[in-house]
Amino acid sequence: MQACATGVRTIATVVQEIETGAARTALAATCDRTSNGPHLYYPNPKGPGGTGAHEDWVMDNFNCDPLGPHAMIQTAENVAARHRFNTAEQHELVLRREEQYRMATADGNAFLKRYMTLPFEVPAPGFKKTAAVLEGDEGVNMSTAEGLAKLKPVLPNGTVTFGGQTHPADGSAAIVLATPERARELARDPKIVVRVHGIGQARAELAYMPEAVAPAAERALAQAGRTIGQMDAIKTHNPFAVNDLLFAKVTGADLRQMNNYGSSLVWGHPQAPMGTRSVIELIEELALRGGGWGLFSGCAAGDTGMAIVVEVGDAG
Repeated sequence: MQACATGVRTIATVVQEIETGAARTALAATCDRTSNGPHLYYPNPKGPGGTGAHEDWVMDNFNCDPLGPHAMIQTAENVAARHRFNTAEQHELVLRREEQYRMATADGNAFLKRYMTLPFEVPAPGFKKTAAVLEGDEGVNMSTAEGLAKLKPVLPNGTVTFGGQTHPADGSAAIVLATPERARELARDPKIVVRVHGIGQARAELAYMPEAVAPAAERALAQAGRTIGQMDAIKTHNPFAVNDLLFAKVTGADLRQMNNYGSSLVWGHPQAPMGTRSVIELIEELALRGGGWGLFSGCAAGDTGMAIVVEVGDAG
């Protein structure tokens, strides 16, 4: 487990299995439930007033970094202050990211159906009945410029509003990696080849988590022998709009063209599968382009970041 970097971490682990010959085929499966995580109470009759201790597995981790301790939102505010990003800039980017997400839901969720089985029947307990039918993502709320303008920063004297950050969500995602020979046997279209060329990890200064995204990307690019300018598509984990503002400032990436078809800023924050889904969408975007190089990079608790560089090309 590596919090929000778990998606890339699992892919890195599976790559090692394949490269060392420990496996010909491996499945990297990730799932997480953060929308209503458990609230635990530990009774203690001998405690003051007979009260016990309690903890909230999801919110306590959002509000207390393992190294800080500090809240995740404080890292965004620290970066916003250092680089002078204001609320208006963040809200403008939110509207752009939502516009890009609409690309995925257009034409009856055509892009999502490239990798999701939709509509999806959710079984009831016991698996004898259908509890619900999913037509696509659920719980995604879109913004307006007027609505965002009414929001106040969450922290006193801050810049990050609830509109400028992601929301806790549930999800699952998986990806299969294999040797070239086995991949051709399993592929829906054997003429398309997806290759992992580089994986990078970095750690930022304490309580400056969004700053880890760029150096992690740079290390993955260096391992792949590529530059940011050679990437045909870029996806990022952006729990805060500040993340993308900084990434574009540091790397020179096109802020408005990153994260086509959506990102975690819009569709939510299930920690483990968030990165897995982003990598899958990156691959699908490159496939729609007819191939090319792509980068995914994101931050995680502990002021860390992980990134991956992939190529989608022709089997020849």
